[in-house]
Amino acid sequence: MTVATRRPVDLDGRTRDFVTSASCGVCGKATLDQLEIATAPLGAGPSVSMATLLALPDRLRSAQTVFDATGGLHAAGLAGSDGALDVVREDVGRHNAVDKLVGRAALDDALPLAESILVVSGRASFEIIQKAARAGITIVVAVSAPSSLAVATASRFGMTLVGFVRDGGANVYTGDHRITEASG
Repeated sequence: MTVATRRPVDLDGRTRDFVTSASCGVCGKATLDQLEIATAPLGAGPSVSMATLLALPDRLRSAQTVFDATGGLHAAGLAGSDGALDVVREDVGRHNAVDKLVGRAALDDALPLAESILVVSGRASFEIIQKAARAGITIVVAVSAPSSLAVATASRFGMTLVGFVRDGGANVYTGDHRITEASG
């Protein structure tokens, strides 16, 4: 599709004179220290069985109705300690899906989400970990890998971070004290 304007557009003085990145939260930052956010300490959070955590990605995938139609969206979901998904949001961006969940919770006056588990359909970046911490979430489950900065950030917040949750296995990177061995 081609869009035409009625009048010529003057682009003088409208240039962007900085480098940008596709990764949310990094743009305009010169050092890793500038990436850190201040947030309230996380609470104890729920205790959850490993079986419950292992079931979350399949439950999330089953709730991805738009992905079924398009094959091109990420999802984020909030689950209780019983593993039941309370809310699922989809978006082309992983971070946007998380923003939609937290935004819904804010509109519902449900923050902090101290008893909720965040499950994401892709990898766990430090930005997702920071967003979860700001929302009071103590457990993050990701289908794929966390970045090393995500692991360090989760550790700093005292958060439980579980990645590569698929095919009946998972890697626990931080906060294993919230994971029980009993089946969920």
